[in-house]
Amino acid sequence: MPTLVERTARQLADLSLSGESDRFLGSEDDLLTRFGISRPTLRQAAKMVANDRLIAVRRGGGGGFYATRPDAADSVRALARYLRLRGASLSDIMVVTRSVSEEGAALAAGSDDAALRDELAAFAARIEANDTPAAIVRAETELARILAAMSGNPAIELVMAIGFSFGLEEQSGRLFANPEERARARELQRALVDAVLARDGEVARLMMQRRSAQFAAWLAR
Repeated sequence: MPTLVERTARQLADLSLSGESDRFLGSEDDLLTRFGISRPTLRQAAKMVANDRLIAVRRGGGGGFYATRPDAADSVRALARYLRLRGASLSDIMVVTRSVSEEGAALAAGSDDAALRDELAAFAARIEANDTPAAIVRAETELARILAAMSGNPAIELVMAIGFSFGLEEQSGRLFANPEERARARELQRALVDAVLARDGEVARLMMQRRSAQFAAWLAR
């Protein structure tokens, strides 16, 4: 049976979700009266809901409780934390994200979002400048973010964000360790970007398959 703190947390979350983000929910005294609870109970519940990014507590003039919303980055961090605690590796993640990433690349090729297409073209112009392991890692993460946004599918966006960001920083000492690997990584990036900008979904899917296969081979060493 839920405790009073847990029930209050649920009430706070429901109150936040009943309207727009950044809406004023009330002062601490307002909510104490509304829920008929003690100050310690409200504060414990508020911490739980704030951890879920559904409320923010502001101090000072105009202070009180405000509705907020988690964003994609919050979700990715939470999932990555959970996966690390369960001992997942980058190879484990790639096994279940490869097909999603391939579909995302194909959908990205059909995107009509001019701003995102311009962002991808700007990324393409910077590919050759990335010649250190850290720079390649940053480029991989950026490319995944752009393609995921271009897919237009929030579920694909979340999965791709996990698939291409989880563990890359930890693997930077193993991946892209020599000039040949970095050149190959840039070559694969160029081929994928060119296919997406050319609006060729099937070739984009194929290029993503080749990237995934190459990463798997590098990680298996």
